[in-house]
Amino acid sequence: MTNASSRTYLITGGSGFVGSHLTDALLARGDQVLVLDNLSTGRAANLRPHPNLRFVQGSILDELVVDELVRRCDVVVHLAAAVGVRLIVEEPLRSLTTNIRGSEIVIQAAHRYRKKILVASTSEIYGKNSSGPLREDADRILGNTGIVRWAYSTAKAVDEIVANAYHHERGLETIVVRLFNTVGPRQSPAYGMVIPRFVQQALAGLPLTVHGDGTQTRCFAHVADVVDALLRLLGSPEAVGQTFNIGSAQEVSILELAKLVIEHTGSTSGVDLVPYDEAYRKGFEDMTRRVPDTTKIRELTGWVPRRTLDEILTEVVKQAREELAAALQ
Repeated sequence: MTNASSRTYLITGGSGFVGSHLTDALLARGDQVLVLDNLSTGRAANLRPHPNLRFVQGSILDELVVDELVRRCDVVVHLAAAVGVRLIVEEPLRSLTTNIRGSEIVIQAAHRYRKKILVASTSEIYGKNSSGPLREDADRILGNTGIVRWAYSTAKAVDEIVANAYHHERGLETIVVRLFNTVGPRQSPAYGMVIPRFVQQALAGLPLTVHGDGTQTRCFAHVADVVDALLRLLGSPEAVGQTFNIGSAQEVSILELAKLVIEHTGSTSGVDLVPYDEAYRKGFEDMTRRVPDTTKIRELTGWVPRRTLDEILTEVVKQAREELAAALQ
């Protein structure tokens, strides 16, 4: 039974890592959820059966399916995208098509039916800008167009520009969020996500492969904190037409992260430094630092990330052990 005040949310990419956690949160508070996902990186098992949940297996490139689902919802949360550095580098054409044309289709449908839309962007927007903490108005610094990573950054920038144009020129209610590194349960190691990959290697007794020299720093936010941020922004009329960073400011080098994972797993694994040209394709470029300034969302909604990196690692290691034990039964 639904609440009288419940709304229907369409989540593209809703069976993925962030999308499935957002789905859980919306269902828990009594909303109805439509999920559109082609299961290319998401998993049907991430979604628990629920009377207020409808799952549609399909693509955001299918204009008829998108049109029908947007027509039936109250709010669109557009999370579907090619994700993970490895997937982006290895399948650039698929990534570009999904992230540019797919987003255009979803945003156009939201405008057609006058539905508020939250568009998920990425910290990759900032390119090689390693100053920090990075504010939403920080400069983008990109390499040449032959570097696939910066092509991805540009594709996501196009998504933001399209959303902003629909807001400013046609009055569409849009919110853009730039997600920094998000981690937690259900995140797969298959697409280059560093923490699940490290944990998988440590539990298998394999060397943890650190790309580059390991001095590059990142910040990791728990997916539950990120979902909390999304819900606060969706509930804030003042957020419409604006762009927000979402992420943790707890900075750690990748080499130190590897050592923390070894400590949390009790593994005897060592650490192997792998040059970028061996880990990816020749000419791969990385940034030395990526730290968000989240003042804007904090001042508007009061949001701050609650979970520390140690808490995150404890939870991720626990889940990985449980999945490994289940697989061995």
